[in-house]
Amino acid sequence: MNYIGNVIKYGDNIDTDVIIPARYLNTSDPKELAKHCMEDIDKSFVTRVKDGDILVGGFNFGCGSSREHAPIAIKASGISCVIAKSFARIFYRNSINIGLPIIECPECVDETNEGDKLKVDLENGTIINYSNGKTYKTTAFPEFIQDIIKSGGLMNHIKSKK
Repeated sequence: MNYIGNVIKYGDNIDTDVIIPARYLNTSDPKELAKHCMEDIDKSFVTRVKDGDILVGGFNFGCGSSREHAPIAIKASGISCVIAKSFARIFYRNSINIGLPIIECPECVDETNEGDKLKVDLENGTIINYSNGKTYKTTAFPEFIQDIIKSGGLMNHIKSKK
Protein backbone atom coordinates (compact mmCIF):
# COMPACT_ATOMS: atom_id res chain seq x y z
CA MET A 1 0.00 0.00 0.00
CA ASN A 2 1.40 3.32 -1.08
CA TYR A 3 0.21 6.79 -0.16
CA ILE A 4 1.39 9.97 -1.87
CA GLY A 5 0.37 13.35 -0.53
CA ASN A 6 1.32 16.77 0.71
CA VAL A 7 2.20 17.34 4.34
CA ILE A 8 0.10 19.17 6.89
CA LYS A 9 2.27 19.44 9.99
CA TYR A 10 1.63 20.04 13.68
CA GLY A 11 3.75 19.84 16.82
CA ASP A 12 3.86 17.74 19.98
CA ASN A 13 0.97 16.63 22.21
CA ILE A 14 -1.85 17.01 19.70
CA ASP A 15 -4.64 15.59 21.81
CA THR A 16 -7.97 14.13 20.83
CA ASP A 17 -9.81 17.25 22.06
CA VAL A 18 -7.88 19.29 19.49
CA ILE A 19 -8.35 16.71 16.74
CA ILE A 20 -12.12 16.68 17.27
CA PRO A 21 -13.48 18.99 19.98
CA ALA A 22 -15.81 17.39 22.54
CA ARG A 23 -18.71 19.61 21.48
CA TYR A 24 -19.00 17.54 18.28
CA LEU A 25 -19.10 14.13 19.95
CA ASN A 26 -22.87 13.95 19.70
CA THR A 27 -22.40 12.26 16.33
CA SER A 28 -20.27 9.46 14.97
CA ASP A 29 -20.98 10.38 11.34
CA PRO A 30 -17.55 10.55 9.65
CA LYS A 31 -18.57 13.34 7.25
CA GLU A 32 -19.85 15.50 10.08
CA LEU A 33 -16.74 14.87 12.20
CA ALA A 34 -14.50 15.75 9.24
CA LYS A 35 -16.10 19.20 9.04
CA HIS A 36 -14.68 20.02 12.48
CA CYS A 37 -11.35 18.18 12.41
CA MET A 38 -8.51 20.25 13.93
CA GLU A 39 -10.66 23.39 14.11
CA ASP A 40 -9.51 24.38 17.60
CA ILE A 41 -5.84 24.39 16.56
CA ASP A 42 -6.14 25.28 12.87
CA LYS A 43 -9.35 26.78 11.51
CA SER A 44 -7.98 26.51 7.96
CA PHE A 45 -7.43 22.73 8.11
CA VAL A 46 -10.81 21.71 6.69
CA THR A 47 -10.56 24.16 3.80
CA ARG A 48 -7.02 23.25 2.77
CA VAL A 49 -6.85 19.48 3.38
CA LYS A 50 -7.02 17.47 0.17
CA ASP A 51 -7.70 13.77 -0.31
CA GLY A 52 -4.45 11.90 0.13
CA ASP A 53 -2.68 14.52 2.25
CA ILE A 54 -0.41 13.23 4.99
CA LEU A 55 -0.63 14.52 8.55
CA VAL A 56 2.70 14.86 10.38
CA GLY A 57 2.95 15.42 14.11
CA GLY A 58 5.44 15.38 16.94
CA PHE A 59 5.61 13.38 20.15
CA ASN A 60 2.52 11.93 21.84
CA PHE A 61 0.14 12.45 18.92
CA GLY A 62 -3.43 11.51 19.85
CA CYS A 63 -3.03 11.79 23.61
CA GLY A 64 -6.10 12.46 25.72
CA SER A 65 -9.31 10.51 25.67
CA SER A 66 -9.85 7.09 24.15
CA ARG A 67 -12.53 8.25 21.71
CA GLU A 68 -12.48 6.72 18.24
CA HIS A 69 -13.93 9.95 16.90
CA ALA A 70 -10.44 11.47 16.55
CA PRO A 71 -8.97 9.02 14.00
CA ILE A 72 -12.37 8.82 12.27
CA ALA A 73 -12.37 12.62 11.81
CA ILE A 74 -8.81 12.56 10.46
CA LYS A 75 -9.52 9.76 8.00
CA ALA A 76 -12.84 11.24 6.88
CA SER A 77 -11.16 14.61 6.26
CA GLY A 78 -9.11 13.00 3.48
CA ILE A 79 -5.85 12.34 5.31
CA SER A 80 -4.32 9.13 3.92
CA CYS A 81 -1.95 8.45 6.84
CA VAL A 82 -0.35 10.03 9.89
CA ILE A 83 3.37 10.14 10.64
CA ALA A 84 4.53 11.20 14.10
CA LYS A 85 7.44 10.88 16.47
CA SER A 86 5.21 8.85 18.80
CA PHE A 87 1.53 8.09 19.34
CA ALA A 88 -0.63 7.64 22.39
CA ARG A 89 -1.30 3.88 22.63
CA ILE A 90 -5.10 4.01 22.51
CA PHE A 91 -5.02 6.42 19.54
CA TYR A 92 -2.65 4.04 17.75
CA ARG A 93 -4.97 1.09 18.23
CA ASN A 94 -8.11 3.08 17.38
CA SER A 95 -6.45 4.26 14.17
CA ILE A 96 -5.65 0.71 13.08
CA ASN A 97 -9.18 -0.37 14.05
CA ILE A 98 -10.72 2.19 11.69
CA GLY A 99 -8.17 1.62 8.92
CA LEU A 100 -6.07 4.78 9.30
CA PRO A 101 -2.38 3.98 8.78
CA ILE A 102 -0.07 5.59 11.32
CA ILE A 103 3.71 5.47 11.30
CA GLU A 104 6.32 6.42 13.87
CA CYS A 105 9.39 8.00 12.28
CA PRO A 106 11.00 10.79 14.33
CA GLU A 107 13.72 11.49 11.76
CA CYS A 108 11.16 12.02 9.01
CA VAL A 109 9.14 14.35 11.24
CA ASP A 110 12.21 16.42 12.06
CA GLU A 111 13.22 16.78 8.40
CA THR A 112 9.77 17.31 6.89
CA ASN A 113 8.13 20.67 6.39
CA GLU A 114 4.56 21.78 5.82
CA GLY A 115 3.72 21.31 2.14
CA ASP A 116 6.43 18.71 1.41
CA LYS A 117 5.37 15.85 -0.84
CA LEU A 118 5.77 12.37 0.65
CA LYS A 119 5.36 8.81 -0.53
CA VAL A 120 4.65 6.25 2.17
CA ASP A 121 5.11 2.55 1.40
CA LEU A 122 3.57 0.53 4.24
CA GLU A 123 4.62 -2.85 2.89
CA ASN A 124 8.32 -1.97 2.71
CA GLY A 125 8.36 0.48 5.62
CA THR A 126 9.75 3.42 3.67
CA ILE A 127 8.92 7.08 3.42
CA ILE A 128 10.29 9.17 0.57
CA ASN A 129 10.28 12.94 0.88
CA TYR A 130 10.24 14.17 -2.72
CA SER A 131 10.79 17.74 -1.52
CA ASN A 132 14.13 17.15 0.22
CA GLY A 133 15.18 13.96 -1.60
CA LYS A 134 15.53 11.86 1.54
CA THR A 135 14.28 8.35 2.22
CA TYR A 136 13.42 7.11 5.70
CA LYS A 137 13.16 3.53 6.91
CA THR A 138 10.40 2.61 9.32
CA THR A 139 9.09 -0.66 10.63
CA ALA A 140 6.70 -2.21 8.12
CA PHE A 141 3.31 -3.20 9.45
CA PRO A 142 2.82 -6.93 9.94
CA GLU A 143 0.70 -8.53 7.23
CA PHE A 144 -2.39 -8.85 9.46
CA ILE A 145 -2.38 -5.10 10.20
CA GLN A 146 -1.87 -4.33 6.52
CA ASP A 147 -4.92 -6.53 5.84
CA ILE A 148 -6.98 -4.57 8.38
CA ILE A 149 -5.97 -1.27 6.77
CA LYS A 150 -6.65 -2.59 3.24
CA SER A 151 -10.11 -3.67 4.41
CA GLY A 152 -10.87 -0.16 5.67
CA GLY A 153 -10.76 -1.14 9.33
CA LEU A 154 -11.14 -4.04 11.72
CA MET A 155 -14.91 -4.48 11.39
CA ASN A 156 -14.72 -4.56 7.58
CA HIS A 157 -11.83 -7.03 7.86
CA ILE A 158 -13.86 -9.33 10.13
CA LYS A 159 -16.90 -9.13 7.81
CA SER A 160 -14.76 -10.02 4.79
CA LYS A 161 -13.49 -13.17 6.55
CA LYS A 162 -17.01 -14.55 7.16
